[in-house]
Amino acid sequence: MKRNLHAGKQHLGGFGLNIFSDDELQDIHLATLEVMQYAGVFVEDEEALEIFHGGGCLVDKNKKIVKLPAHVVEDAIRSAPPQIVLTARDPENDFVMGSDRVGFTSFGEGIMVIDPDSGEYRQSFKQDVANSALVVDYLSDVEVYERAIAARDVPDHVRTLHEADAYFNNTSKPCFQGPGSGVLARKLFEMGAIVMGGEDKFKERPPVSCIVCPTSPLRLVRDCCEVIIECARFGVPLNILSMAMAGGSSPVTLAGTLVTHNAEVLSGIVLHQLTSKGAPVIYGSSTTCMDLRMTTAPVGSPELGMLSAAVAKLAQFYQLPSWVAGA
Repeated sequence: MKRNLHAGKQHLGGFGLNIFSDDELQDIHLATLEVMQYAGVFVEDEEALEIFHGGGCLVDKNKKIVKLPAHVVEDAIRSAPPQIVLTARDPENDFVMGSDRVGFTSFGEGIMVIDPDSGEYRQSFKQDVANSALVVDYLSDVEVYERAIAARDVPDHVRTLHEADAYFNNTSKPCFQGPGSGVLARKLFEMGAIVMGGEDKFKERPPVSCIVCPTSPLRLVRDCCEVIIECARFGVPLNILSMAMAGGSSPVTLAGTLVTHNAEVLSGIVLHQLTSKGAPVIYGSSTTCMDLRMTTAPVGSPELGMLSAAVAKLAQFYQLPSWVAGA
């Protein structure tokens, strides 16, 4: 099991970044609670609406709007574990995630590659997924493999399973993937159970975790809800990752985008914890700004770095493990 070095500790010397005071974090939290309680979140899935209703939220089934009282949100934050262990096929590659420990992962999802043999710029294939997993398996400073490349040479409706087949056979490190739907999540877990030698062993040591993205602004669509619910029931670690874009799908100001992002992630965490209290969950972000001139999402902009630092600080404030874009 790998326990990485700490970052962000209070030291007398050296370099650090303290982006918010405690009072500012509290202000962001209170602003988020106001959005969640009075504006609410659109929730498309019927089962998720029932779970929210049973957990004490106000649900308008006609408009599919859920309004989340502050005490429900804060109860969910408290019930989520502050530290989780990402388990792997090889126990030596298990990774402890939480507090202020820092590790690195590949990121997804590339759809084009430069062919390593011909130099051709082409769409990505299943073999490229396998190759990327093998590279990450070799790199000692990359603790986790997220499905880095799309297998575009297989049918779309089973692409998730083909990609899992490729990385399960080429890395012994913890793996992450966005399954895309509840049905595919269950199939992915069945594959993981085969890898680990049975469903009980899979539940004890899942070699794969999931990623799911709310839709900005403030929407939990059906597939997103299904994956959240399935992961909570199976006890599979879940990264709830907002991809809000300032000036595009969220307010143009970084502060407004941060509140929107926070509300999206916390609403997913509430659904997750109402489904299974104490199930492992990660506070995630690939939130950035929108390039209004090029209409693109610049993952690598200064704004993304600022938002990622803010998100990591918020996750520490909530005592939740975090996952942010950028390095």
